[in-house]
This record gives sequence, structure tokens and C-alpha cells, in this order.
Amino acid sequence: MDGDSSAKTFEKGARSAMGHTEGTSGIHEDSKPVTEPLGEKTQGTGTSAFNAQGSIGSMFKADGPIGGTAQAVGGPFDKKGAVGQHFNEDGKIGGSVQEHLGKGEK
Repeated sequence: MDGDSSAKTFEKGARSAMGHTEGTSGIHEDSKPVTEPLGEKTQGTGTSAFNAQGSIGSMFKADGPIGGTAQAVGGPFDKKGAVGQHFNEDGKIGGSVQEHLGKGEK
């Protein structure tokens, strides 16, 4: 097939579908606004997950699964080590997370 005959074939196929999409018989339906609430609000109703007491933040504490592993490795990863000291609530990383993500919704 050359370029001209393939274009004609494409056009012929596209036109054959046009008869089935007139007016209201098309595939699109009118949208209907939903007036009742879809669900209860769950954000801002407790501690943020990234807060030091939250589900994610608590994992980084010295007795949490991630922080506990770092404690077991020790050395620089210990809570008072060169790396570990930055992961507490007052450290550079932990403090930044507390400040930006740990507050939750107000």
C-alpha cells in the first residue's frame, strides 16, 4: 500500500464509526454532580505519620525497627554517632522532617 491508499483506508474506517456516534447515542454521558459527601475526612484527625510519634517517624527512634538496626550496627549510626545524631527530633534530618511533615494538617 502506498501512502495515498493507506490514508484513504484510514479515512474510510474513521467514517464508518461516525454513524454510531450521533447526538445522545455517543459514548459520553452527562456528568451528574454528587451532592452528598463521599466519605469521612481522615486527614488532620491525629498525629501525622511523619511525626516522631507517628507510624513512620516512630520507626526511626532508637527503639524502632529502623533506628534499632542502626543502634545494633553502632559506630556512626548510633543515636549519638556522626550519622545517627541527625535522625532525632532535634537533628538536621529529623528536625527538618518534624518541621515540614510532622505537624499534620491544621
